[in-house]
Amino acid sequence: MTTFFSVLRGPKLFRIFQNGLTPGKNYEPSLLESGADRVIGTIRFCWSLSYWTSPLLIGILYRRGHFTAEGVVNLGKFVMYIGTLYYTAVLVRGFGRYMNPDYMTFTAVLMNAQRVFNEQNRKLLAGYDYAYWASPVAWRWKDVNVGEVKKTKIQASSNRDPPRSVFSIPTDILSYMCANTFGRRMVYPGATALINTLVEGPLCQGRAKLVEEKQGERAKLLTEDNNEIDTMFVDRRNSNSRFGKTLVVTCEGNAGFYEIGAMATPLDLDYSVIGWNHPGFAGSSGVPFPSQEQCAIDAVMQYSIHKLGFTPDNIILYAWSIGGYTATWAAMNYPDVKFVILDATFDEMMPLALAKMPEFAKSLVEKTVNRYLNLDIAAQLVTYPGPVLLIRRSRDEMLTTIDPTAIHTNRGNFLLLKLLQARYPNIVDNTTKPVLEDWLSKEKGGQEVLMAALEVDREWCTVAMTSFMEEAESTTFPLDIGADYTEQQKAHMALFLASNYMEDFNSTHCTPLPTQFFRQPWTAI
Repeated sequence: MTTFFSVLRGPKLFRIFQNGLTPGKNYEPSLLESGADRVIGTIRFCWSLSYWTSPLLIGILYRRGHFTAEGVVNLGKFVMYIGTLYYTAVLVRGFGRYMNPDYMTFTAVLMNAQRVFNEQNRKLLAGYDYAYWASPVAWRWKDVNVGEVKKTKIQASSNRDPPRSVFSIPTDILSYMCANTFGRRMVYPGATALINTLVEGPLCQGRAKLVEEKQGERAKLLTEDNNEIDTMFVDRRNSNSRFGKTLVVTCEGNAGFYEIGAMATPLDLDYSVIGWNHPGFAGSSGVPFPSQEQCAIDAVMQYSIHKLGFTPDNIILYAWSIGGYTATWAAMNYPDVKFVILDATFDEMMPLALAKMPEFAKSLVEKTVNRYLNLDIAAQLVTYPGPVLLIRRSRDEMLTTIDPTAIHTNRGNFLLLKLLQARYPNIVDNTTKPVLEDWLSKEKGGQEVLMAALEVDREWCTVAMTSFMEEAESTTFPLDIGADYTEQQKAHMALFLASNYMEDFNSTHCTPLPTQFFRQPWTAI
């Protein structure tokens, strides 16, 4: 009976991985299990969809009289019917699993690992791909952050949330509801059951490729705030690759997953790579609000350093899109990392949110973003003292606030400007901003034409920057270079810096990044 209840409550099994000469195979459920799973999946899908459409759904229910006494009773009966159907399907699925020898073997392995998670049981359990909520925790943040060694986190001072008062209570409540219903789901759609259901197949295929072809090791990390983060580590340190001793920590986009996301590019270059899923994405628990995102990347960094054995100066932070938030937070808190690459990343959330929402909701959007979804990437990036490479996609349909052809509205431009202004205040100022904006309004070919027309001398810029760095008393940012430059020299140096910090990629937002763009960022010395 104990085994049956374990099967009844057990996780979904996807695949039995390759083991030696035994090829891997997808798990084949019985008709009872697969049919019941479809019923359960449909109910969960509809429940998730109701979150997305909750404002519209409430309005429809009200107009149809479901907020009357009789309507509430009828609605309660409907919910009871759906609940009965759901739990009946769970029971039927349990019987189907109980009669499947592959599932019963997996259950025995899982139960042993849950009782004692030693190395032997870990390896046996690693032979299966399954719903990851059932996996034992492999590493805990609190185990290396106790007492006097507990790490103090740095936060960027970018909070623009106005003071609260009695008169703001109605809008405060509305803002909270917006953030916790459709708001965060619009910002992070990958945390919805809807998206997780749609991508389940590709995620399983991606994990199979990482484990069976790349010898990836999956591990669950417990964060400071008790979320469970799903990670995948590919170790190349014992290979012949010259990059294998360097670890790339990837940070995915708002609907990206490590299984099918940013890990591919550094893996193709033979780096060691660790990928992880945002809170609420695939096998990770939680909700992707900023505080939970911070705890997640902090756990990944601590795990990479203390468990996997990589020093910060051998760690690269690589992010795509909204992943720039966690990557720059990590860069701010681990300033000794080797370098940072940000692909298709914006400066802050507010301009993008305002561009996607109707004008009448402006004040509500501002309050909600500032209070709950304040992803100020630029404020974090400017605190990082190391090498940075920004990759702008010239046909990016997500980061432009007008349309993909309005390249001058790409928020990656503003991220570059804020970074350069913080690092080189005497060069990037009001006198050089117009020429930089002109350069940023063009694609790569147009940028080169502009620099040629202005006769920008790259050799002079290189010599001037190198000489300054060699002779300066301090080479920490902000640099004092340019205080004695003419306006023309400042303009030339500003364009030189911009062209070294930013690479233009003629692509839309979601195209995989070619390996030639993944490179060591420019440095003055």
